Amino acid sequence: MGACMALCSLASCASCLCGSAPCLLCGCCPSSNNSTITRLVFSIFLLLGTTVSIIMILPGMETQLRKIPGFCQGGASIPGLENQVNCDVIVGYKSVYRMCFAMTCFFFLFCAIMIRVRSSKDPRAALQNGFWFFKFLILVGITVGAFFIPDGTFNTVWFYFGAVGSFIFILIQLILLIDFAHSWNKIWVENAEEGDNKGWYAALLFFTVLNYALAITAVVLFYVYYTQPDGCTEHKVFISLNLIFCVIISVVSILPKVQEAQPHSGLLQASIISLYTMYVTWSAMTNNPNRKCNPSLLSLMSNVSTTETTGDNPGHVQWWDAQGIVGLIIFIFCTLYASIRSSSNTQVNKLMQTEETGGSGGGGVVGEDGVLRAVDNEEDGVTYSYSFFHFHLCLASLYIMMTLTNWYQPDTTTQAMQDRMPAVWVKICSSWLGLALYLWTLIAPLIFPDRDFS
Repeated sequence: MGACMALCSLASCASCLCGSAPCLLCGCCPSSNNSTITRLVFSIFLLLGTTVSIIMILPGMETQLRKIPGFCQGGASIPGLENQVNCDVIVGYKSVYRMCFAMTCFFFLFCAIMIRVRSSKDPRAALQNGFWFFKFLILVGITVGAFFIPDGTFNTVWFYFGAVGSFIFILIQLILLIDFAHSWNKIWVENAEEGDNKGWYAALLFFTVLNYALAITAVVLFYVYYTQPDGCTEHKVFISLNLIFCVIISVVSILPKVQEAQPHSGLLQASIISLYTMYVTWSAMTNNPNRKCNPSLLSLMSNVSTTETTGDNPGHVQWWDAQGIVGLIIFIFCTLYASIRSSSNTQVNKLMQTEETGGSGGGGVVGEDGVLRAVDNEEDGVTYSYSFFHFHLCLASLYIMMTLTNWYQPDTTTQAMQDRMPAVWVKICSSWLGLALYLWTLIAPLIFPDRDFS
């Protein structure tokens, strides 16, 4: 269904590039809602920008560009052609910073424009759901302009913007994972109860045990490879505290009073949150500048030193290290899930600024030309906050910037990158706050029994 919706979004985009009304064409998925298609297209914009950033940071890209006669400053040239382009800017971490700066500005612009849009009858809703060609031109224009920003303090200042934005986005990722876990558990339990099939319970048990097994394995590996008997005190504290916190949320999730207030709460959700917490802990420790406490995963597998794997340049950005790849996969999953989600979890909906409205249902509408069109399900009220959705993509742009540069702080005088402890604390604090948010979703109905948390 997700793949089908993605194809529909592309068809929708192509069919109404210059349309001023909501893009409703979706013949291949007639049950799709207009709101879902719009979110998918904006998410595709983000993923396209991410793809460009990945291409421009690939090793050897600058070397290939310098081979083009008359293109790069200081590169190969031929008589009559002047080298105009600074290839140090259009490749490497500087290109990632500028590309993500452009995406952040683009989504922030729409975030501001779409504040307090209540239904598709608002004139601004047409701008949200149409005019795709002009939106693409705006994004391209901002991107081109971003590459003319002089280095100066831009890289350093934008690094701190990225760190703060990524901190918030990690929390949003956790909220989306909580929502996904609640929906997963609810659907499978209902299938088991309605069909009287115990296989669904067995499947839930399997994935719960698997998540906990992976989390425990991660803790053991952390103690073995990311701590030392006579050092790495910070890592020992991080691992131990997060292990204790994960045990606490697991116990709380199955307390009788919590189960009574939230029947769909259980260990599956806690296991997913625990596993994600271990990932964030691992990601934080990989930013520690102390190489004795932060061995490269590649060096552990091949028994070679970190300097040998990174070459002569100690500031080489190796985003495709294991934690970077895992972070990119989680990022893509959460971005797509945020585009198609339709949650029944009230607490998560409030945290994500999602409004539950009936709309026009999920049936397809046949136009006068006989073409099946997607449903405009927001005539009575929007099904999600337009402004918050763009704010989420704005933060996602900052997060992908930090992920692709491995959270290293730029050195404005060279192409080198410098890892710093602030990135470690940003990630660890986000994991703690995320665990607190999940704990809140468990105990809030007990603290405020008069409020509806169904």
